[in-house]
Amino acid sequence: MRVLNTCALLGLVLLAVFDSSECIQMSVRPDKGSTVTLSSQLPLDQCLVCTVSGVNDTHTCHSSLSLVPEEEVKLLLDCPQPVEQAYNVTISRTIECTKNACSPATVETQPSILSELTRTFTWELKAPEKTVVSLDILGDGLMEASQLCPDGFQYSVTTSQTNGRSQTEYCRGGSVTRLDLPSEAVVSLRVKPKAEVESVLFQASAGPLKGRTMVLSVGPNTTVTLSRDPNEAECDVCSVNGSSPNCSPTEKTLTNVEALEFGCLKPQDVYSVKMNKKIACTQSSCTPAAGDVEPNLFRDFKRSITWDISVPERTVLSLDFPGDGLKEMSGAESCQNGFQYSVITTRSDGTIKTKNYCKGGAVSHLELLGATTVAAEAPKDGELDLSAFTVKVAPRGGRMMSVMPDPNTTVIIRKMSDEPECSVCEKKEPSSICNPRKLTLSVPRTTSVEFTCPQPEDVFSVEINREIDCTETSCSGDIVQAESSLFPDFNRTFTWDLKVVSTRAFQLDFPEAGMRQIPKEETCPDGHTYSLVTYFRGTATIGVFCKGGTVTNILARYKGRMSLQVPGDRKLDPVNFKLKVGPETKILAIVKVNLPRGVSDTNFITPNYPDDFPDKQQMQWNFTVPGMHNYTMRFSDHTAPECLSENVEVEYQKEGEKVTKLTLTDPQPKHQQGNFNMVLKNCETNRTLQGLTLNYRVSLMRSGHPVLCTVDLTKHKGVSLQIEKVGSDPYCEMSIDSKVEEKIHVASGTKAGLSFLDCPNEDVRLTATKVIGCQNMASCSSTLLTVPKLDSCLQMPLHSFTWHITPPEDGTVDLVSPTGSLRQSLPGQECNQSLSLHVLEGHRFPVGDFCFDGAIPKVQVHSNVSITATVPDFSKTSGPFLNVSYSEEIQETIIYNINPTTSSPTLLATPNWPGGMRPSATLSWIVNVPSGYKAHLQFVNVSQPKCKDKHTSIRVKKLGEEEEMFSRREDKQSEDKLLVDQSFYLNMSNCIPEEGDFGAVTKIVLEKSSNLLAILLGIAGALLLLLTVLAVVCFITKKRKKDKMKKEASIYMGKGNIFRPGDRHFSKSRSDNESHVYTSIDETVVYGHLLADSTYSDSIQDHYKGMQQDSYQTFTGPTDGELPVINEPDSEPEMDHFNTFLNPSETFIPSRPRTPIERQDSLGFQDRRMMDNELYTFKSTVLHTGL
Repeated sequence: MRVLNTCALLGLVLLAVFDSSECIQMSVRPDKGSTVTLSSQLPLDQCLVCTVSGVNDTHTCHSSLSLVPEEEVKLLLDCPQPVEQAYNVTISRTIECTKNACSPATVETQPSILSELTRTFTWELKAPEKTVVSLDILGDGLMEASQLCPDGFQYSVTTSQTNGRSQTEYCRGGSVTRLDLPSEAVVSLRVKPKAEVESVLFQASAGPLKGRTMVLSVGPNTTVTLSRDPNEAECDVCSVNGSSPNCSPTEKTLTNVEALEFGCLKPQDVYSVKMNKKIACTQSSCTPAAGDVEPNLFRDFKRSITWDISVPERTVLSLDFPGDGLKEMSGAESCQNGFQYSVITTRSDGTIKTKNYCKGGAVSHLELLGATTVAAEAPKDGELDLSAFTVKVAPRGGRMMSVMPDPNTTVIIRKMSDEPECSVCEKKEPSSICNPRKLTLSVPRTTSVEFTCPQPEDVFSVEINREIDCTETSCSGDIVQAESSLFPDFNRTFTWDLKVVSTRAFQLDFPEAGMRQIPKEETCPDGHTYSLVTYFRGTATIGVFCKGGTVTNILARYKGRMSLQVPGDRKLDPVNFKLKVGPETKILAIVKVNLPRGVSDTNFITPNYPDDFPDKQQMQWNFTVPGMHNYTMRFSDHTAPECLSENVEVEYQKEGEKVTKLTLTDPQPKHQQGNFNMVLKNCETNRTLQGLTLNYRVSLMRSGHPVLCTVDLTKHKGVSLQIEKVGSDPYCEMSIDSKVEEKIHVASGTKAGLSFLDCPNEDVRLTATKVIGCQNMASCSSTLLTVPKLDSCLQMPLHSFTWHITPPEDGTVDLVSPTGSLRQSLPGQECNQSLSLHVLEGHRFPVGDFCFDGAIPKVQVHSNVSITATVPDFSKTSGPFLNVSYSEEIQETIIYNINPTTSSPTLLATPNWPGGMRPSATLSWIVNVPSGYKAHLQFVNVSQPKCKDKHTSIRVKKLGEEEEMFSRREDKQSEDKLLVDQSFYLNMSNCIPEEGDFGAVTKIVLEKSSNLLAILLGIAGALLLLLTVLAVVCFITKKRKKDKMKKEASIYMGKGNIFRPGDRHFSKSRSDNESHVYTSIDETVVYGHLLADSTYSDSIQDHYKGMQQDSYQTFTGPTDGELPVINEPDSEPEMDHFNTFLNPSETFIPSRPRTPIERQDSLGFQDRRMMDNELYTFKSTVLHTGL
């Protein structure tokens, strides 16, 4: 306490401490029966409550001050803050009541006291036991509120001073006009400063306590229990069905129709209700079939409803929740709306499994095993559905599956959960054999396995074990997993027990992706976790591995087990291991590692890590280091044992170098190159202490030696280079003129400095391009397409060479093979790999792939052309590949010249076959058919589009003729075969397709012509010419004989010689006499064997009807005897004898005429086959004699 002389002095003191201060002085006299307490909300050194007394106005200051009723006192309030915010006033009264009256009967407020401050008026009620105090509210009624009242008048009613939850807030302006309160209740009113308060607020009265009464009916199989909260006020609950009430102060159990009476006004604040219902089920139904609820029973109480559901053994219980379903929650959560469900399952061993749920979730169906209790908690006035859930039951048939182990394979089914309600059974006759813990199947036959629960994958795991026993050279199997279909949704462990002779090792080869070692407590991201254990002189875990890493194979001595663990929610995707018999070894295991290219860090650990490495054993790692890379060894973590004999050593081995031996603490190799082996040797250790462990890392980085190359294209006109990466190695680095690029382009006519870092030749592709152009047709010359020799520093092979050819504006590009004809590569007639020429029209549209030895001597293209040559080795084959020249502009897009072969069919295909032609493109084939041959034309494959504009067209026309032999559109059908007897055009044009493509393959087969009509006409002409010559000869002969007969006579002698003995006949020489001249010759006799047609011979006979003189007749001999012997004088020997006109081999019906038949009708024609025949003289003589 402090004493100050004046208010001013007090203000000065406070002013020295605070910037401002407020000082109020007033006189206060509390009414009788009221206690006024004035207190500061701030500390004593800031705000004071002082009394002023005595002659000298002595100030006595406090932080809180209680005033005596009916005694006036002067108060001084001094505070740096506004007083209405710094002080509180509490005005307390007590209302004493008997069983039937209260004093005072009116509840007054003394409204004028300390009205400048915030005031709280409180009235504490005192009444005898079982007496209720009623406060009738004067003026406006009250209404319950959960927030501050807007007018600043805040009423509060507390029915229990020990339980704050029994406090209720009210505001003015409601329908509550009377408060019935028990003894010890407290009513308060808090008003803001300067608020006008009515002097009288309540009218108080008292009377006997009559609690709440209700009549309720409890259904069958239902028990209702009322329990009082021990923290609440006492309140009896009485059953008044009999003559005398049956009361209980704490708990009441109801089973039938009951009339209840509570000993308190609000039993819902004191009691909670527990309702217990029973549902009995068989294997097919339940009674009742739903969790029924009486929603209005004890609605304003806090309720807990439980349903005890009994089910037979091996029965599945199904619960379906209507509405929005349920949401499972953890033990720490609580439901915001106050509705909570609990599902409690009692197992056969007595253990209880509980799951809690809130309203509003995805869970609407539950399947349960065993006796179940469902509990629902609802808050006061919470609305419950008539049915909380529905119940269904069904026999628990479990799950059945067929299992057939492979030979040498064992299937072990183990229980991994404590769930006792599920067993695994092997179906046998006459009854099944069930085991609640384990089932083993090893006989390779189909076995029916039954689980007695619907979801056995949550209860059991499966191990599939296979034994592989190897000889000294081979093994009985590999590790390609064949049992992937067994138990796909169970947690599975696949194990392979491997064994070789004790001096050898078994070798596991991993696929190209390799394996990655991980600590044994970890699992792989894809769920497939592999581990390898060896059993040589104890058990040692070589390592735990995942897919995708640097380990390519492992050799382990004698016996071991490889295992693969796969969870039930993962599809089996195993690595296919290859198993071999390895060499003899004394090392526990050898791990082969292929370190990747580029910068990398790869971790390795010793067997059993973090446990001890086996005593007196060795472990070896063989590292393959890529070229142009440096490695560094780092021991991240290790422990050294206490050695009883020998020492722990780390050996580094390199081919051709001395072995390096180090300890665990020595500096390990850094920035080394080349492949190496690391061997870890353990000693005999003191096993009571920490053993040997090692965790180390191999760091790899590139050595950084680029390959440099300067490319000079100034000496190769129009040539440019392109280099791109095609391999998967991300560490290949290419640069041009010190700038790193993914693709390099060296422009024509330039020089460039190239650099390649860690780029193998097979990962880089080199292509070259040359531009050939001609602007003026008059100055264009032909060009041979050859590949120039590139700079030798380009170590990668040339993949392809492309020529871009640009003709003059009014010109055409002619492509001719310098070595024979071209052949288009087609399905079934592909070019071999030695050469491929890929041709593009307009640098964009494919024409096709071509090679040599074909039927296309020339290809003409209307537009720009790109030709890409691809050969296995350009250093051996550099061309020339084609001869390029230029000709006048053509109307078609492409023209092919075709020389079909007689030995095999010739196939013609549209550009880009089997793709379609370019829209609106036209092309022609000029097919040269050899003389004496005809061409069979067949359209073997035609694809037609749906045209948007114009039509497709296929036309055939003979060379030199205007009329078309064949025409076909896409919307019309026609024959697909045609016979052409001379050279022809084949023309095709495309429309603008709406859908589909236009393309065709045409086959040409040559066949020899059989021109019988021409041959017959030739023979007829020759015969006519011969007859004309003979007629002339006969005429001249007859005239000469007539002249001679005038001088000589001829005497016929019937017998003997017709000639006179002294006559000298044929005295002329052969050339002068006419002994070989005939007046006429019977051609039917001479040429009869040549004339197959009788009509022709008949016409000859008709020609010579009438008198025929001096004609040659066939001599039949003398009729009266032998011919006389004529001795003629010696004459010149005959040079020629009469022969048949033509030898049979040289008749006028040859296999193939050698000369044009149409020229034989000329007298000037000389047949070489007649030159040596006597008839040839006829012609020369007749011509000589004046024809």
